[in-house]
Amino acid sequence: MSWLLVYEILYVIVVILVCLRIIYDTRTITKTLAYLILAIFVPVFGLIFYFTFGINYRKRKIYSKKLLRDDNLRELFQRNILDEGLRQPGSAGEVLRHNRELATLLLRNSRSPLTVNNEVKVLINGEGKFPEVLRALRAAKDHIHLEYYIYEDDEIGRALEEVLIEKAGAGVEVRFIYDDFGSRSIRRNLVRRLRAAGVQAFPFYEIRFLKLANRMNYRNHRKIIVIDGLTAFIGGINISDRYINREGGLPAVFWRDTHLRIDGPGVHYLQYLFLCDWNFCAGEQLYPDQRYFPLHLSESYKGDKAVQIAASGPDSDMPTILFSMLQAIYLAEQEVLITTPYFIPGDSLMDALTVSALGGITIRLLVPGISDSRVVNAAARSYYTDLLEAGVEIYLYRKGFIHAKTMVVDGKIAMVGTANMDNRSFDLNFEVNAIVYDEEIAGDLAGIFMEDILDAEKIDITEWRRRPWYKELAEKTARLISPLL
Repeated sequence: MSWLLVYEILYVIVVILVCLRIIYDTRTITKTLAYLILAIFVPVFGLIFYFTFGINYRKRKIYSKKLLRDDNLRELFQRNILDEGLRQPGSAGEVLRHNRELATLLLRNSRSPLTVNNEVKVLINGEGKFPEVLRALRAAKDHIHLEYYIYEDDEIGRALEEVLIEKAGAGVEVRFIYDDFGSRSIRRNLVRRLRAAGVQAFPFYEIRFLKLANRMNYRNHRKIIVIDGLTAFIGGINISDRYINREGGLPAVFWRDTHLRIDGPGVHYLQYLFLCDWNFCAGEQLYPDQRYFPLHLSESYKGDKAVQIAASGPDSDMPTILFSMLQAIYLAEQEVLITTPYFIPGDSLMDALTVSALGGITIRLLVPGISDSRVVNAAARSYYTDLLEAGVEIYLYRKGFIHAKTMVVDGKIAMVGTANMDNRSFDLNFEVNAIVYDEEIAGDLAGIFMEDILDAEKIDITEWRRRPWYKELAEKTARLISPLL
């Protein structure tokens, strides 16, 4: 027997074993089939790709330490803080009469309480967010908690750095979690300056060379600021100059994004998420007490907004954010307005949008006309025909790059957060969305959506069907790997 034949036999055995592992270890049918195709029909590279990007760490317990700590913290959080919030849904009154299923889903799935008496402010683009953030940071008295996917050492990054260092010097506890991949440019300069000035800074899931690709695959995409347990910021805007639109300056492309400021008891669950992530990153054991979770906030604030938080990640038992979106779509009686920069829906989301549109619900989807990823954009376009035929209105934003992640349902429910509509956000990344049950906030976001589509091109289904065959082929080819994107 020749050595070549021996190698071929060994390779076939390896492929069979890898295929068995893919079938056992991969959660969804589409991803399983995609990995199987790669492993079988793309020799060697397919196996390398799977072991680089496809290992299911949820089953391999890569976050077992985090899960244990989260469970311990959750028990204390529930006993000391959550019980107060769980009694609040009854006081939300008429606002929740048609939305109780969504609030109950989040309560049962992730123990995320519905909170009332919040003050909520919509912040548009970096020029709307950053002045508000800087003012709030300067007013901090006890602690500042930041958690960001991208933080850059540029003008706005240094402006926040200056405030953080100033507050740390004044005795305010400042804790900063940065994603080690998304914020890789600050590891050797800005982070060192912050630490030297007394700011506690840690990477989330530090990237090491030997496990580079695996660790890149599971990122902390959250953007959270919590100040004194009273004020929080959440949304799609990272800390970077590219999010600030200036006349004659950067960015070269207009950047459209949305963020929220929340004051009141809705901050509590964001604080809880930060502490869970902090204990994992820093190896510390911060526990809920009145310093981090001021009690009776619902009585202290005079706001009238009901807020609930949806969060999920590789350490979640279920895709909470996806479930919350599906439930919100199925609750719609009139219209659903969706803005997302990355749209690669799975079967459940496609079904929800299609069924709702066919049932007479107005579904409007705003996506980038200018994208930062040709492959992702091509994969997204492969879904448009089915949606258009069901009656979904699709708009391509042309003014610049639209990065906002929002949903408005019937002018009553508003979602703003970090999660895109793709597999990476629903299953791989750590994400967080805020859900506001309020007609004023939902109305504001609906108005912003209608302004945005003035700068967008509505896809005409007749023209769409006439596009060149080679474009359609490229889109369908990209769709084959969409479960892996």
